[in-house]
This record gives sequence, structure tokens and C-alpha cells, in this order.
Amino acid sequence: MTRTATQFAAADRPLTEILDTVPAGGWSRPSPCEDWSAADVVDHLISTQRDFLTTHGVELGEARDVAADPAAAWREHARRVAAALADDAVPAREFDGFFGPTTVGAAFEQFYVWDMVVHRWDVARAVGADAGLTADELDRIEAGADSFGEALYMDGICRPGPDVPEGADREVRALARVGRAV
Repeated sequence: MTRTATQFAAADRPLTEILDTVPAGGWSRPSPCEDWSAADVVDHLISTQRDFLTTHGVELGEARDVAADPAAAWREHARRVAAALADDAVPAREFDGFFGPTTVGAAFEQFYVWDMVVHRWDVARAVGADAGLTADELDRIEAGADSFGEALYMDGICRPGPDVPEGADREVRALARVGRAV
């Protein structure tokens, strides 16, 4: 299994666990992402990963209808992505990215796996669940924010974060960097 596949699987397990606990009426609840419901967050994760991977020659088949069952749509998408990322050739594909020369694997880990961790918190927050972010995941959030620099706050990525109270815990500080108020 490739490093990218391993990183994807590590982010997928807790995300899928959260999605599988969302009650039917919970999908329409607002998320911390402005104007997005919990279902919209799942649609975003699927559509952005599909767009990125298919642009780089990965065949993922037809997308499931997210609105009909967001958790099932995610599980099917994640199964296909995991299979694609397990092929050594996929993560090794080189291309010129936003920040310069990179590989599909490096870009997928840096942004799309990072996005899964951040948006897991968004879905959990929308439905009143605990995202259960680990120290390693907080490391990932902080490292991602560092690597994106000011590009993190471009339109459509993250909004600037709220002021953080003195003595706030690490989760509050990390999430504030990506525009989330805990």
C-alpha cells in the first residue's frame, strides 16, 4: 500500500464513523462552512477529490447521488479512491501544482486528506457530535495551514479565523487557523 493510500485510510476511518452516525434529518443541518449543510460538506469532499483525481487520469466511475444518502455516497467514493491510491503509479504521477512541481500523492495528502480531517470536524459540529481529533490530526491541520500560507485564505478555501482566547486549548487554536470557531 502506498503512503498516500495509508494516509487516506487513516483519515477515512474516523470520517466514515462520523458520517455513519448522522441521523437522516441531520444532513440538512447547517455546518460551520458558510451556507453549507452537513450533506453539502460531503458533496464538497467527493466532488473536489473526484475533480482532482480524474484530472490526473484516475477513473473513478460514475458518482453516486450524494443527496440520496451522503454516508453511502462517501463510502462508495472512498472505496474507489482507496483502490486508485493503492496503485503505486497513481500517487507517483508528476505535475506542476499551485505551489510548483509535485506528485498526485503529495498534493492529495497535503490538501485532500487534510480537507477530510477539517471537514470531519465540520460535519460533527453540524450534528452535535465529537470529531475526536487526535494530536496527529491537529499536527496535520497545523502543518497544512503552514504549507498553504496566505493561499489558505483565498476565496473558497478558508476564511480568517476568529480571535482565540488566552489559554485556549490546541484544538481551539488549530481550528481557528482554518476559520472555525469552537
